[in-house]
Amino acid sequence: MPKPKKGPRLASSPAHERLMLANMATSLFRHGQITTTLPKAKRLRPLAERLITFAKRGDLHSRRRVMRVIRDKSIVHELFTSIAKTMEQREGGYTRIVHLPSRQGDNAPMAVISLVTEPVSPKKAVVREAESAAKAAAKADDKAESAE
Repeated sequence: MPKPKKGPRLASSPAHERLMLANMATSLFRHGQITTTLPKAKRLRPLAERLITFAKRGDLHSRRRVMRVIRDKSIVHELFTSIAKTMEQREGGYTRIVHLPSRQGDNAPMAVISLVTEPVSPKKAVVREAESAAKAAAKADDKAESAE
């Protein structure tokens, strides 16, 4: 059997893994958070963040790209209207994974993956903007000194 290129699969086949991740993403956007095993949460995070990025764009092509993964139109509508609006100021990091104690039956590591709904503090955004302006000014000064 050929080995998968990106590490071990969560399920028996790549198609089953895609379906599991799509179902978990649908549940995440419906409920705001889900409890699952840690490896599944880690595999879900990039997919969910990519879908939120598409939703922030808001155009028809992005909606169709999201509909490839999430088949429920009501969840896609909620993603594009309410979730994308809350994530508008955020530049990534839309989800949070919190570790839980291991599951009782098989000792599997558990985690809660949830959407980050807290607003981005404007103070951090201003500080980041000031730091980038200071770096740009320092580069301009270095270029001016080297030209002289």
